[in-house]
Amino acid sequence: MEHTPANDIVVVGAGIIGVACALQLARQGRQVLLVDRQLPGQGASWGNAGHLATEQVFPIADLSILKRLPRMLLDPMGPLRLDWKYLPKAMPWFTRLLLNLRPAPFQRSVAGIRALNEASLAAWQQLLGSIGRSDLFHQDGSLLVFERPESSEALAALRSRMQQQAVPVELWSARQVQAAAPQLNPSLLGGLFFPSTGHFIDPYRVLCELFEAAQAEGVRFMQAQVDSGRLHSAGVTLASNCGALHARQVLLSCGAHSAHLTAALTGKQVPLDTERGYHLMLPAEHQRLPFAVTSLERKFIMTPMTGGLRLAGTVEFAGLQAPPSMQRAWQLHRLSKGLFREDLSTEGASPWMGMRPSLPDSLPVIDRVCEGRVLLAFGHQHLGLTQAAVTAQWVGRLAEALGGPETRAYRLDRF
Repeated sequence: MEHTPANDIVVVGAGIIGVACALQLARQGRQVLLVDRQLPGQGASWGNAGHLATEQVFPIADLSILKRLPRMLLDPMGPLRLDWKYLPKAMPWFTRLLLNLRPAPFQRSVAGIRALNEASLAAWQQLLGSIGRSDLFHQDGSLLVFERPESSEALAALRSRMQQQAVPVELWSARQVQAAAPQLNPSLLGGLFFPSTGHFIDPYRVLCELFEAAQAEGVRFMQAQVDSGRLHSAGVTLASNCGALHARQVLLSCGAHSAHLTAALTGKQVPLDTERGYHLMLPAEHQRLPFAVTSLERKFIMTPMTGGLRLAGTVEFAGLQAPPSMQRAWQLHRLSKGLFREDLSTEGASPWMGMRPSLPDSLPVIDRVCEGRVLLAFGHQHLGLTQAAVTAQWVGRLAEALGGPETRAYRLDRF
């Protein structure tokens, strides 16, 4: 029996992507029900690095990953780790990843990431301005530093590649680094400064403010686990632990958990995996850095926030079910040693792990399928926070069949 939809549109997933989309849809006059098994922002959005990473226009891996594979399997504390127990399940995904490193698909990925990133800064400025919270974002740039003379060649190559992609980038000397961030170790040799980036001073507060704005626009929230769903002529019926949910449309934006529901509703198997990321929050550390700073050699980022200094980074492939290895979070503090004049304090420090939703071509799925009954917005890998505001704009257009992304790169049928 087909039910008359009780909801106009159900948004499954209350992370930064889902909440931003729910607000956008409500502002377009849609009646929105937002559903998540956790409270809003309790997944990957809670602990991200807080960096608006518009400069990161390249895929999550390059061919050097082949050389690193043995170390990925053997070094549990390395910046890129693959749990050997997860290797059999991960191999199809890694095979697709390697195929996407061929020149043509690699360039398609770069173009797709760049298109999203180039629109992200303006989209975020507009979104935060619309809720009166522009203060939560500081457009003060970010810095990539290097320590070893032998790294200068890699830094120059990276600068050249970014210039080819029209990414604003400046080469900074050691003196310029010291002038801007005097608490960093004077032994640092210099770096690359990215002026068109910035950082969120409290990423979770950003999500909460957007959620409150969405509620003010009429968005309702239900804490429920959506297990499956089916399509019918009246729309969509979702099965949850709180009963059936009927809607004219559904938006799947549940990050690393999106594959199962996508398959149930569309019949399409999506090669979605998770890059487990860690952070270590240092609440005793304030005024150490004026903006986000990344280490070229140590491969992690440090972002100043109202709650202290957040050290974030590393990639771990171990699936959705394995328990977190919090030693990887504490490893971030060990990596910070030597980057400052005085070591960072771990007083009151807290570790965290989250699931980054990643597809093997490093591009998200942003699409309208099944005659418009199913909308998709997931798979943003490391760039969920960066791309959330522009994704919401595109989803708003897709929901009304007004068009969306100007490229096919984000479509579901690319798989």
